Amino acid sequence: MAEEMKDRNQISDDLKWDLSAVFESKEAFEEASEQLPKDVDAFSERFNGKIDSAETAVQAIKEYEKIVASASHIGQYGRLPVSVDIFDSEAQQQARHVSNVLAGVSAKLSFFQSQIEDLDDSTLNDIVEKEPTYQAFVRGIKASKKAKLDPKVEEALAQLNPTLGAFSEIFEQARSADADYGTFEVDGQTYPLSFVLYEEVYMYHEDPKIRRAAYDKFSQVLGQYQNVVATAYYTHVQKEKTLATMRGYDSVFDYLLESQEVDQDLYHRQIDMIMNDFAPVMRKYITHVKEEHGLEKMTYADLKVDLDPEYSTPVTIEDSKDLVKEALAPLGEDYVNMILRAYPERWVDFAQNKGKRSGAFCSTTYGKHPYVMMSWTDQLSDAYTLFHELGHAGQGVLSNENNPLTSARPSLYLIEGPSTFNELLLTDYLQNKTEDPRMERNVLSKMISKTYFHNFVTHLLEATYQREVYRLVDAGKSFNAKKLSELKRDVLEQFWGDAVELEPGAELTWMRQIHYYMGLYPYTYSAGLTIATQAFLKIKSGEEPVDGWLEFLALGGQKVPAEATKVAGVDITTDKPLSETINYLDESVDRIIELSNELNKA
Repeated sequence: MAEEMKDRNQISDDLKWDLSAVFESKEAFEEASEQLPKDVDAFSERFNGKIDSAETAVQAIKEYEKIVASASHIGQYGRLPVSVDIFDSEAQQQARHVSNVLAGVSAKLSFFQSQIEDLDDSTLNDIVEKEPTYQAFVRGIKASKKAKLDPKVEEALAQLNPTLGAFSEIFEQARSADADYGTFEVDGQTYPLSFVLYEEVYMYHEDPKIRRAAYDKFSQVLGQYQNVVATAYYTHVQKEKTLATMRGYDSVFDYLLESQEVDQDLYHRQIDMIMNDFAPVMRKYITHVKEEHGLEKMTYADLKVDLDPEYSTPVTIEDSKDLVKEALAPLGEDYVNMILRAYPERWVDFAQNKGKRSGAFCSTTYGKHPYVMMSWTDQLSDAYTLFHELGHAGQGVLSNENNPLTSARPSLYLIEGPSTFNELLLTDYLQNKTEDPRMERNVLSKMISKTYFHNFVTHLLEATYQREVYRLVDAGKSFNAKKLSELKRDVLEQFWGDAVELEPGAELTWMRQIHYYMGLYPYTYSAGLTIATQAFLKIKSGEEPVDGWLEFLALGGQKVPAEATKVAGVDITTDKPLSETINYLDESVDRIIELSNELNKA
């Protein structure tokens, strides 16, 4: 536990991702980076001011897709290295250079969107007649044209994109690069501390003394940066509000939800129902964890402790291959074989090293395989993280294979469904494999503490807090670090009630997540998990065939969320899926308590 993390250059290559699938060499990447602006100039020469018919528009869209694919490859290759080593100054410079190149490209391409939006609906309909695969793209154009600005303004905004998008980098540098978390001491032993070590290790530590001491030191250091982070965040949300106003939206919520193709009713329902109806379920669970650990009180620092930490389920990277083969088998041989490519082709960066971002993500790009970043610690929880990210990867591959680039990406509202669906398959496989009550309890508690805690609690509480921030901005009010801490504490108190003691530092949780810089993203985790849970239960019961889920994965952006989920047999236009999901979780917590009682009697 007290072992120092290695530098990136000390890590074996087989634990790192292989970016050569994007570009064979750095020289090929640099050549493509130089060629891209030339291709954009040629595209502009050919089409700028000349997109005046459906036939020309179709030609332009096809050429545009090629350029955007190339830009995406350059962006992925140029930016991924800094996410695994923030201390690599060369990687930082490369990422910033790529951002500037792509901003220039985006500015020069901005005429394309503007001129397609200038076409009347009759011509737009003719595009779909000529090329039916562009139906989703045209649907988006018809929506976005209502909020278009003067072409010169759109070009300027595209050029300013690196600056307007810099606030998340300021946040990342403050929490991960500038902040020195030092060490902390427990019973005479000194432990190293970093952002990643706290988030990935100490937060889950079974020893309450170590867990709470790490939390105290982590919160103390984090608090030293609250003003700069609050300023970066304030500037970010003010930028979003300004853009919303410029584009004619009355509310920043409407502006941010437009691209998700959902309305405010769906957004607010997701937050309100979980805050009201799921909170009692989690209070019941967390109180049970407190009792099983013999704790006098459950503090905020204790929330992520495992129900049964002594029951360790070690899982190696090699073991995870077998879990993929067996747990994902219900999705069919073709799907499993596609996911298994991740190992020999090195899609995944498993390494633990200094300077690596905390958490995990999946990066997809058109025409190339996805990339996953995580940190492997040989625990079952790592398998859950891997299954989650490979769920994103699977959807990325299937969506890209079955759709043109302009409509390959699903709505953000749907994006977390496939990832959490795979986690549910893993839980179901492990639960069915055992007759040991302790193992069953371990699996069910992992499902609650990993899959649902992450999506239905951590990210949902982010979403609830974020909603209050945007309400302030919509009302023309400002905020500072103190106000953000007040909002966060209020949300935590509302959800946890008397079940959890919120010691100093809990209010600083708003400083720990980059999701706040991604629009209304946090609430989509619970939305995706609701879809995944209902689809999983329907497939498991035989009510829906698995083919519907595979078809859903391949949809890309073909359908708006309310229609897309129906392909998987889930109707999100009512509150039934969310209500039934909460009921399923309530029953799961009751089963965990029942198993504990059984084990305690033995």
